[in-house]
Amino acid sequence: MTHFERYHLGLTRRSFLGRAATGIGTLALASLLNPKLLAGQGGASKVAVERWPGIVNPLHFAPKAKRVIYLYMAGGPSHLETFDYKPKLAEMSGKPMPESITKGQPIAQLQGAKLTCLAPQHPFKKCGQSGLEISDVFPKLSELADEMCIIRSMHTEAINHDPAHTFMNTGATISGRPSMGSWLWYGLGSECDNLPGFVVLISSGKAGQSQPIAARQWHSGFLPSSFQGVNFRSKGDPVLYVGNPAGVDGGRQRDVVDAVHALNKLENDSVDDPEIATRIQQYEMAFRMQTSVPDLMDLSKEPKTTLDMYGTTGGDGSFSANCLLARRLAERGVRFIQLYHRDWDHHGRVTNDVAVTAKEVDQGAAALLRDLKQRDLLKDTLVIWGGEFGRTPMAQGDGRDHHIKGFSIWMAGGGIKGGITYGATDEFGYHAEQDPVPVHDMHATMLHLLGIDHEKLTILYQGRQFRLTDVSGQVVKGILA
Repeated sequence: MTHFERYHLGLTRRSFLGRAATGIGTLALASLLNPKLLAGQGGASKVAVERWPGIVNPLHFAPKAKRVIYLYMAGGPSHLETFDYKPKLAEMSGKPMPESITKGQPIAQLQGAKLTCLAPQHPFKKCGQSGLEISDVFPKLSELADEMCIIRSMHTEAINHDPAHTFMNTGATISGRPSMGSWLWYGLGSECDNLPGFVVLISSGKAGQSQPIAARQWHSGFLPSSFQGVNFRSKGDPVLYVGNPAGVDGGRQRDVVDAVHALNKLENDSVDDPEIATRIQQYEMAFRMQTSVPDLMDLSKEPKTTLDMYGTTGGDGSFSANCLLARRLAERGVRFIQLYHRDWDHHGRVTNDVAVTAKEVDQGAAALLRDLKQRDLLKDTLVIWGGEFGRTPMAQGDGRDHHIKGFSIWMAGGGIKGGITYGATDEFGYHAEQDPVPVHDMHATMLHLLGIDHEKLTILYQGRQFRLTDVSGQVVKGILA
């Protein structure tokens, strides 16, 4: 019997016993734990805990990518100052935005205000052999234009930050759905025993408004809670409370963890609660992380040339340091690595602040692409760069408002065709006019590159089959290598 069949058999039985109140989506692990002896710090565990193999096993088709590194630019980067140059908008700067473009359209804080065109505030140039047009605020990334696919026709559904983050991460504007990293870990499993399959790193910049990032953006929703992303801090203790108390060595800690496991197993054998099975896994993972996390965060063995390429010595909490950690996580088999940089909400001072924020991420992102490529990891690592929405072509004082009808992201590596643009906004940068790409299409394409049919990665919850792409989504074939 396959894992998938055993999983659904477990659902049927537990539904019959009336355990749906805990959420059917949390029932995966209890029927899937098979004996496997794992070694840990201070000796072998006496409690069998198996690495999750992934529910999509075998894969639906041959994958192009094994993992995802998502460089999430929180706050909404302006596509007009970064990856989508608009000569017509420059020509119309200071003049009224044509009403035919904006009439009846959702606008955030500019609703009812006089709508005036604002020219792109930084020059663009053709980059690489492909001639991709990229703003000069990205001097390092522009050198890698031939690796990048710029999608200029993204659009989304939520015009305010929190629901827009939720939609980009979970495919729904209402909180409570599993995040994309959780879906991937659940679907594919992890290639690492000693680290979570989904890791989050956060950095903040010095310009713009740093929008809060809530833990629900990497929550597992109604999937088992063991698939929730784990937030690593790049300054201080990387994971709070994971270290041993003073005077407790690895052997004593192993005894404590095994005793807790045994008690949890006795309870689970009695009540068959999937969250107890999850708790067993979480204790074991936390124990193994006591050695794996310090090794991950120790950059002392990285050559100076690598540190200089990223522009960090490590441990400084910067986006560049997190990019280096992302490469190290990828090497260790982590499935989904998400880096948030909280500095892209530019309602004012867009000229200065876009330049400042771009500089904060340019070197690290470029170094990550170079590093992955020289280690032969880029070919099977999908790198995504983008935020929750874009910015308006209309001025908000000396800034720009939220914009959902057209914006840009880029992808590289893992099955993506490099050196191309896909789609286009209109001549003002307002509407995604050519080959529009909704968020669900981006999610479907990401899953496709990882060997998953997005329509088949589902889970039954409260009587309905849910998936990351909800009830829509098409693979964007024009960007595939």
